[in-house]
Amino acid sequence: VPALATERRFAQRLRECLEEEQLLDGRYQLQQVPGGRVALPVLEEKVSQLRLPPEMPCELVRIQVGRAPWPRALLGQGALGPTATALLQDPVPSRAARRRTPAQKLRDELRRLLRGTWSEELGRDVPHAWQRHGDLVLLSEDSFKAEPWEGLGSVLWETVASALGARRVARRGRVLPDGMRTPSVTLLLGQDGWVEHVDNGIRYTFDVTKCMFSPGNITEKLRVASLPCSGEVLVDLYAGIGYFTLPLLVHAGAALVHACEWNSHAVEALRRALELNGVRDRCHVHAGDSRQLQLRDVADRVNLGLIPSSEEGWPVACRVLKKDTGGVLHIHHNVETPLAPAPPQPPLLAAERGPPEAASSAGEAQLPAEVGWKGVPGARLRPEWQRWAEDTATRIQGLLAELHGRPWRTSILHVEAVKSYAPHVHHLVLDLECRPVLP
Repeated sequence: VPALATERRFAQRLRECLEEEQLLDGRYQLQQVPGGRVALPVLEEKVSQLRLPPEMPCELVRIQVGRAPWPRALLGQGALGPTATALLQDPVPSRAARRRTPAQKLRDELRRLLRGTWSEELGRDVPHAWQRHGDLVLLSEDSFKAEPWEGLGSVLWETVASALGARRVARRGRVLPDGMRTPSVTLLLGQDGWVEHVDNGIRYTFDVTKCMFSPGNITEKLRVASLPCSGEVLVDLYAGIGYFTLPLLVHAGAALVHACEWNSHAVEALRRALELNGVRDRCHVHAGDSRQLQLRDVADRVNLGLIPSSEEGWPVACRVLKKDTGGVLHIHHNVETPLAPAPPQPPLLAAERGPPEAASSAGEAQLPAEVGWKGVPGARLRPEWQRWAEDTATRIQGLLAELHGRPWRTSILHVEAVKSYAPHVHHLVLDLECRPVLP
């Protein structure tokens, strides 16, 4: 760390001068150096700009960061002289530096690495946020794209890892349009991309270069973990790395889960996670296209966790439900909401869709019970969401009646707003109870 060493009586004047010229490095404290002097840290990239009056005697020194001395280098001419004396003592971080956020620490370490070549343009290329998975940090795709970074090679990624307390670094690209949401991730530092992520006491594991992890679904994973599934058989039609399969087994008490997944990398991750969480014996993994699933008449509950739409899985979900008792479908879908605010609506009523003879004389469907809205306490259900839920309930009822050749009833239990997926688009989950109508 470059610093100006001066006699104590000049320290305050020197500090004021450096602050006025914006040359003082606020990351470090003033500290005593040999000869009874005080050293004031200065910004590395601005050393060449130092021009102090001759009546303020000082010497340019370099305070070493706990390692062998740097070679004496030419650091600029002028009142300071041509060379810097290396002092073997660690610089002392200021109080502000000790309170630095990880993003600030990263920026500071990169400024130190680049020294005189640092610029505000490069600063805008440094990320302010990232994903952390154990000892691996996953950077955004738009970070470190400027040409000067490329010349640093592995030193750049080692510096990033050190600043963020990680051992491996990767950078995210765009999701590939292959139907599996495969990430385009480049491993920049480290031998492999396998990581472990603990969420609600559940250990997930996956290769970041092959599989996605969506932290935005945490509210739905928590909700699924609290479902009353003790003793039930479930089918998860889009299991992925186990987003919902694992909470159903670990926390919800499911007796057995049939987990369907067609991405071979996700299948491997799921199988590893089942072992890690000690629930392998209660899960049957079906590798392949869930639309070709041969199961029938087995499920008390089916999870259809695919967006923007799980509609292609509806016929399969109807087939795997127990034909004599039915069960509950958890149907995910992205629903568009118009920009203009809609007028207030009454709370959602459970839309009960039965055979034609169950309709009233006016031809309207029965709405027998009120349903609570849990996503935003006290909020009213948006009319677009209610229409989607009721339309889905009607269509599922038709599929079940056609499949079994007898009447079925579907009742909306709950509509959960998971997150805003895009402007005016919301990721919703419909809990739909499906029961055969007894003769």
